[in-house]
Amino acid sequence: MNTAYRDKYSASIANPIAFWTEEAKKIDWFEFPNHILSQDEDDLHRWYQGGKLNTSYLALDRHVLNGNGDRIALIYDSPVTKTKQKFTYSELLRQVELFAGVLHQFGVSKGDTIVIYMPMVPEAVVAMLACARIGAIHSVVFGGFAAHELAIRINDARPKLILMASGGKEIDKIIPYKTIVDKALDEAYFKPEGCIVLQREFIPCSIKPNFDHDWNELMNKAVPQTFTVLDAWDPLYILYTSGTTGAPKGIVRDNGGHAVALNSSMEYVYGANPGSTFWAASDIGWVVGHSYIVYAPLIRGCTTILFEGKPIKTPDAGTFWRIIEEYKVNTFFTAPTAIRAIKKEDADGVLLKSKDLSHLQNMFLAGERTDIATYDWISDLLQKPVIDHWWQTESGYPMLCNMAGIDLFSIKPGSAGKPNFGFDIRILMDDHAYAPANKEGAVVIKTPLPPGCLPGLWHDNERFKSSYLSEFPGYYFSGDGGYMDEDGYIYITGRIDDVINVAGHRLSTSEMEEIIAGHYAVAECAVVGCHDDMKGQLPVGFVVLKPNHTNEEDKISVELVAKVRDTIGGIAAFKTVHFVERLPKTRSGKILRKIIRCIADKVPYQTPSTIEDITVLDEIQWTLHHE
Repeated sequence: MNTAYRDKYSASIANPIAFWTEEAKKIDWFEFPNHILSQDEDDLHRWYQGGKLNTSYLALDRHVLNGNGDRIALIYDSPVTKTKQKFTYSELLRQVELFAGVLHQFGVSKGDTIVIYMPMVPEAVVAMLACARIGAIHSVVFGGFAAHELAIRINDARPKLILMASGGKEIDKIIPYKTIVDKALDEAYFKPEGCIVLQREFIPCSIKPNFDHDWNELMNKAVPQTFTVLDAWDPLYILYTSGTTGAPKGIVRDNGGHAVALNSSMEYVYGANPGSTFWAASDIGWVVGHSYIVYAPLIRGCTTILFEGKPIKTPDAGTFWRIIEEYKVNTFFTAPTAIRAIKKEDADGVLLKSKDLSHLQNMFLAGERTDIATYDWISDLLQKPVIDHWWQTESGYPMLCNMAGIDLFSIKPGSAGKPNFGFDIRILMDDHAYAPANKEGAVVIKTPLPPGCLPGLWHDNERFKSSYLSEFPGYYFSGDGGYMDEDGYIYITGRIDDVINVAGHRLSTSEMEEIIAGHYAVAECAVVGCHDDMKGQLPVGFVVLKPNHTNEEDKISVELVAKVRDTIGGIAAFKTVHFVERLPKTRSGKILRKIIRCIADKVPYQTPSTIEDITVLDEIQWTLHHE
């Protein structure tokens, strides 16, 4: 057992106030907090009350003031548009100051919300940091979401402005963002005051007079805006994540705890030092992009990479290795799905072996469970530490990990490691008793959660309490199941609720069920996440048709797939519908989705005593194995 990790972790649990006081001293405050841990008016725990700071200042100004303005802050690499750019800290600060001036010109100020609907372009990073600079609360919506999903987020966030690009490009497919935004605005009942549009050469769009405004024209006339001094409790951003009810949950991140936690994670978890090159191959629409493309690397003083492309076909399965070699990446972070896609295209790793990856120190995997076959393949190829870790949108940074920056302990493939500092993680059974070693239960974290974790939900703290704090009083319920072995390593086995993980994207099966159930021919349905070798899980629909439509299966299947895609977007990856005569239910009428998933994945299951009719399981099994 490595004593450095053990001693520091024990200290973070035994005396969290002392531990997080010392970590807070590592960032620059305008006023240091007068209370490290307290509670707000909703009796929810909050960190760093009274502290004054600005996240944009931490990410940019202080590095320039400390003489590091010429250090490269951001590298933009876009194989889909054949574009490469580098921005020093001084250059990026100048762009952020100007765009903060643009926002100020539109009357945007502290507490206003802004929706950002943009692809992986430098302007998206500038927009996020400019919002942070003046205290506006940004909500980035992933460009793969359809208009309906965007409209839901507009209604909840109530943005003053929408910042958008005219379109995005994925391999050889062009996505018309302007068309999607216009459709969302028609559907949404809340109406923003306007849109600022970044025109991209490959897909220019029309501009609505007095509502749409050209990004570059505004920047050319902008007056630079300095930072606003913010309170530690002031919101930095809202990021929506799928909820089991179908309505997305607005995860709120505050400024103070977020900055401290991310800086701490860069030091301890990732071992990333100022001046090193850090690359998270994700998207700014997800929490990984927020934390480890934009905020954490820049707060830490690293060089971060913004990649507009895919792990394959841009142009080939060697793209990741080309970037790591070209920019001398020290720390690399991606999802297992990306590695599986590369493995499929280049099973022998020929494209990797041809590159000089000598600068790479560690590779991190997260976003979904890392299967052992994928882990072994990339680990054998790289001959460097490959580190699985686990966290959520709600936490904002790793909860389970292996400390590359303090004490890299033995890696156990299949395990996401041990708890990060401040996370008192337990495995609880249904009766709330602690699970014995190697016994699966609910993964929970003893409250208070450490800094950086969500302090609540956007305008809905009652839902926060019911979703996360009520199931196991005194604990945050992660929604994941798992077990702890005799050495303290924790293994995450999957979601307990109705949220599935498709290539690292959390999606609600209940929302898909609502869409399918709305079809005129559907009597009832269930959507479950079934195992997929490439994406981890894929949603599969099981549909009971109304009696007079049973001869229309092919037509209805096409319509259901299109309906889910049009409503949620292509990221739902909903492609498979099985038509069945009935669904397995308990005597009280609850659909046994877990058993359907077990049958589909061909894993053992125990027939519950509460099932209404056992023969329906045989019918499901026959349907799956004969279609």
